[in-house]
Amino acid sequence: MLPIRQIKAKNARTKRYLDNKAPQVVENPRNTLFLRYTSCSEIMQLVLNDIHSLKRPLATKFTKKNSIHPFEDPSSLEFFADKNDASLMVYGSHSKKRPHCMTLVRCFDYKILDMLELYVDPETMRTLGQFKNAKAAVGLKPLISFSGSAFESPSENEYTLAKSLLLELFKGPDVEAIDVEGLQYMIHFSVDEEDNDNVKPQIHMRCYLIKTVKQKNSTLPRVDVEEMGPRIDFRVGRVREADPEMLKEAMRKPKNTEAKTKKNIETDIIGDKVGRIHVGKQDLGQLQTRKMKGLKRSRDIASDDDEEDAGVAVGSDVEMTDVGKRSKVAA
Repeated sequence: MLPIRQIKAKNARTKRYLDNKAPQVVENPRNTLFLRYTSCSEIMQLVLNDIHSLKRPLATKFTKKNSIHPFEDPSSLEFFADKNDASLMVYGSHSKKRPHCMTLVRCFDYKILDMLELYVDPETMRTLGQFKNAKAAVGLKPLISFSGSAFESPSENEYTLAKSLLLELFKGPDVEAIDVEGLQYMIHFSVDEEDNDNVKPQIHMRCYLIKTVKQKNSTLPRVDVEEMGPRIDFRVGRVREADPEMLKEAMRKPKNTEAKTKKNIETDIIGDKVGRIHVGKQDLGQLQTRKMKGLKRSRDIASDDDEEDAGVAVGSDVEMTDVGKRSKVAA
């Protein structure tokens, strides 16, 4: 596939559009794009549908088959990311060598940042529809929990990458405050301890509804959980780590503007805040003043003054005294 065409701004409107589309210090909520390979098993399609249901409305799902190999040539995924403004992608495929494979892709500036393959266990997989109970409303933020020593490893490995990608996938938009009544479901990821056989442990995904039950002798309700699905077990596959320079740029944080605003702020004896503003040196010589009509001399006054000056000048001697600089006219 051809490389992505770089657009140059020809006017101010295009420049504003490109600036808004470029990486920001404070990013907008991540949109997730769901794609499938030319061969995708029924199990994998059910997994994509269930994860898409949990991700709505920040999700876009394509049903057309795509012949894409992410680890060999990711240019097609970068093309889809640019056209659909998606920074996360879930790619489902199935083959004899890699059965029921789900590839998690994270982008930065519409370029592939890192990728991880997760293989679904078809024997333990249960869909949302197989749990006959209520489901969480669309657009709610879930509680996300991770348990297992592999997720907390001090050195970066495939499990720490899986934790980062899964957290980005399900956390939703960033908010400053959360209503407790809006916490309706929880997504829990757990990983077993590593065996002596050097077999990589599975990642277990479980989703629970959160219910509160009123107690008789207490004002605080009792919190119960009920599994709502889906139930998925993953095995970790291939990993593509992020480029150090691209990761450094992607992890850039905004400057602390709060410290700058409080630098010149003081509190007086009364308790009022007093601020100092430092203004640069101003050149008053180039100050442009507005002309006022009241400062203009009318034509009649100007003609009278000219006549008086002419009458004094003809046939008269003028003496200037030093004191007060008064004029005396001698006949």
